[in-house]
Amino acid sequence: MFKEIQHNRRGFLATAAAGVVAAQFASMSSAHAGAAFQLGPVRQVKAGVLDVGYFEAGPADGPPVLLLHGFPYSVDSFVEVAPILAARGARVIVPYLRGHGPTRFIDNATPRSGQQAAIGVDVVALMDALKLDRAVLAGYDWGGRAACVAAALWPERVSGLVSVNSYLIQDIAKASLPVAPSVESGIWYQHYFLSERGRAGLVANRREIARTIWLRNSPNWRFDEATLARHVAAFDNPDYVDVVIHSYRHRLGAADGYAAYAEVERRLAALPAITVPTITLDGGADGVVPATDGKSTAAKFTGPRSHRVVENAGHNLPEEAPKEFAEATWELLSARRAG
Repeated sequence: MFKEIQHNRRGFLATAAAGVVAAQFASMSSAHAGAAFQLGPVRQVKAGVLDVGYFEAGPADGPPVLLLHGFPYSVDSFVEVAPILAARGARVIVPYLRGHGPTRFIDNATPRSGQQAAIGVDVVALMDALKLDRAVLAGYDWGGRAACVAAALWPERVSGLVSVNSYLIQDIAKASLPVAPSVESGIWYQHYFLSERGRAGLVANRREIARTIWLRNSPNWRFDEATLARHVAAFDNPDYVDVVIHSYRHRLGAADGYAAYAEVERRLAALPAITVPTITLDGGADGVVPATDGKSTAAKFTGPRSHRVVENAGHNLPEEAPKEFAEATWELLSARRAG
């Protein structure tokens, strides 16, 4: 079922099917004005503690997939992946994570948590709101972590998983242990956000912080200012700073989790295995998480799992290598449909 994918990005958007769906995506929200290719229009649905902003494409009765973005990025990471999958018949759902874009907390009193349990619960709540019994989850960075959490704890809801950088559930008990200096230097912003200076910096400089992280994370990605601006528009959210700061402080053991997620965090502390069919991807030029052969995390995947390295791609793999990401996702979607 899991065939190897060759890296060949050139010309893939020239396919007729993807071109038809790309035309359907031409209508856009004002937040994305000026992009060469668009996801819009944005939809809203109340899901758990959130009013989630999301995009949807493809047939309503197609096999569903949630595409989940990372930090500091947005749904724009999937502007080329989504139409490929929709053209093949998938129901494609691309939500803004909490603290991003038009996604809002329903109750002002709800803690602005960014912890891994919260973003994992958000995925299942969104599936409930959209009346999806099961779906393929495909993501990277924060979105990959949310997908891993959902797949590990609620496998009956997940028909397949695509995760960039393999197993992303955090071992918070070991958060104080150092890693290689070459890796520590790439996560400078995580340590920066532990301080109030870092919080103030994120308030004042979210665009330049994103640019600096992107340059390190993806040294081969030649993004332009318009691309950066489209992503940064999603950071103009009243909860963005609180969610981001709590996420990094919690994962490094510098902030407590919130009571609503205590039981989920307790289960995650055991680092549960992922049993659903999985394809893991590493970017061969990822500047923050070096590519591996996948063997170090093999024990965490007890179901069918294939691991691939996408040469020349960095940390924002869906946007840098959309064909490879879409092909991996479609393998799982088509397997579900065949079953």
